[in-house]
Amino acid sequence: MPDHSFALNLNSPYLLLLLGVILVTALLTWLATYLYSQKKITTLSTTLELERKAAAKHLKDMENTFAALSSEALKNNNQSFLMLAQETMKQFHGQAKSDLESKEKAVENLVKPIKEALEKTEHQIHKIEQDRREAYGALTKHLETMALSQQQLQSETRNLVQALRRPEVRGQWGEITLRRLVELAGMVEHCDFYEQEHTQSEDGPLRPDMVIRMPAGREVIVDIKTPLDAYLSAVEADSDQLRQEHLQRHARNVRNRIRELAGKAYWSQFKQTPDFVVLFIPGDQFLGAALDVDHSLLENALQQKVILATPSSFVALLRAVAFGWRQETLAENAEKIRTVGEALFHRLATFAEHLSKLGRSLDSSVSHFNKAVGSFDTGVLPGARKFTEMGLNERKPLAPLDQIEKASRKVGNSSGKK
Repeated sequence: MPDHSFALNLNSPYLLLLLGVILVTALLTWLATYLYSQKKITTLSTTLELERKAAAKHLKDMENTFAALSSEALKNNNQSFLMLAQETMKQFHGQAKSDLESKEKAVENLVKPIKEALEKTEHQIHKIEQDRREAYGALTKHLETMALSQQQLQSETRNLVQALRRPEVRGQWGEITLRRLVELAGMVEHCDFYEQEHTQSEDGPLRPDMVIRMPAGREVIVDIKTPLDAYLSAVEADSDQLRQEHLQRHARNVRNRIRELAGKAYWSQFKQTPDFVVLFIPGDQFLGAALDVDHSLLENALQQKVILATPSSFVALLRAVAFGWRQETLAENAEKIRTVGEALFHRLATFAEHLSKLGRSLDSSVSHFNKAVGSFDTGVLPGARKFTEMGLNERKPLAPLDQIEKASRKVGNSSGKK
């Protein structure tokens, strides 16, 4: 049986020819299509260019028309806007003027108290400033016066320091201070002062500055020492080292005065005095400065039978002696008091007798008075009333008489019975 299937053979000339025809046909078709497309594109481009030109012209015409219309409309609108704006501005100006006037009045009412307060404050500030100037002037004058007084005080202090450096002035100052303390303690009548110059002589012993007389004939010897040279130099010193050197010299001076006073042995010259003597320094600060430097100064003085005294401690000593004198006076006056008491009691007894006699006399007088009143009421008054019953006009009524019911108190009746 024969095979009728078609066998594709790539090497067949018929197949190659067929493929060439197909390729040529496709190429021609594409070329025709491309040429047609280019022509159509050219036509469309021309059409579009014409339409663009026409649209541009139409747009320009519309722009010119719109510009003219808008210019005319704007002109008309500007006139209307200006008129409306003028009218509105007139109304707004009137309303604003009215509101401004009302606000000005409101602000004026609001500011008026503040203005008055500011004026009052300004007046007060002006017054305060005036007072401040016056006070400042017075203060300045007061400060000037104080400065002048300070200068005078410094000058007087300098003069006083210079005067205290003289031995005779220091001695007089110590004696005056001692006398004032005696007067303050009320011991003037019991103290003996020796104001003559104290010197050692071969003919007689030295005399102390003061002798305090005590009860029972006892005596306390007081001698004044005023070592101030070194102390004043220490006060005027410019450095601590120099001040300390002067204070040490001051302590040595006080110790020397103690040794000198102990060497006088006043207790051997006055038989009624105890075996010690009082060294009076007229200033607590002088002794305190010496004790701050030399702590054994007080103990050394006691060992030498010298008692250091300043105004505060010396007044205590004088007050103690004054108390002793008061007790002595009371003891001496005890017998006189007994005698005076007995005489007074005798006089009181005599006076009581006289009072008793006077009381008895008063009782007798009261008894006679009561009897007279009874006779007046029972015998005289009824007869007098009959005259009024018979028509006699009495110018003054008869006052009733009361009897005395109280009796005199007996002298010496402590129970209070009548």
